[in-house]
Amino acid sequence: MTQRLLGKTALVTGSTNNIGLSIARALAAESAHVVVSGRDSTRGAAAAASIRDAGGRADFVRADLDGSAARSHALADEAATALGGRIDILVNNAGIYPPHSTGSADEELFDRIYAVNLKAPFFLTQAMVPGMIAAGGGVVVNLGSWITRLAVAGSPLYSSSKSAMEALTRSWAAEFGPQGVRVNAVSPGVIRALDLAPGADAPSEHMMHGTPAGRTGLPHEVAAAVVYLASDDASFVHGTTLDVDGGRVAAAVVRPAA
Repeated sequence: MTQRLLGKTALVTGSTNNIGLSIARALAAESAHVVVSGRDSTRGAAAAASIRDAGGRADFVRADLDGSAARSHALADEAATALGGRIDILVNNAGIYPPHSTGSADEELFDRIYAVNLKAPFFLTQAMVPGMIAAGGGVVVNLGSWITRLAVAGSPLYSSSKSAMEALTRSWAAEFGPQGVRVNAVSPGVIRALDLAPGADAPSEHMMHGTPAGRTGLPHEVAAAVVYLASDDASFVHGTTLDVDGGRVAAAVVRPAA
């Protein structure tokens, strides 16, 4: 523990499991007081307890972010209360990835994906940034996805919603950076679930064939990137999307023909 976030407070949405939970744990390990948030109260309470058991500071605030401004604003208020009135770091991690094709998607699915993946973080950021500005500064870290730049067949609505999230990152950096709030994004690649048995292949393991890393990523590797962007180590980093994908979108490893 280097205490890079000593005295800071943070809200991580969708942080009751997998990448979100790893981010919450990593921020707490750097001495931030963290609010864990998600829909499942049992799992959320357990997640916050696991952080406290490891010596960190964490509270759970239940939230079912459906894209409405009311629910996003309510989470901002409840999280601020749990954190003593101030939130320094917002991590917009919550998202949904229901499998679909263009042909199978209906209007309800379209609206639900965009509501959770785009509208909810938009209105949460809208609610929280003014307080950051008033307090002298803050950090917003958004979660994108590698398939915004290297398209795959399937889940076109998810891909497009994450592309919009990365575009918002740049827009917000231009809008809020001059007022002391840094905004960046992390774009994870194929990441193993926390509860996947050791040695078992991830369902999307094959997607990492031919990459520099040659393997799937781990949640804590995404979390490390978020900690960096949230800390003063990234004080001169604005409006960037940091790919944490084992080189998936940047380079291809082509093996010589036999």
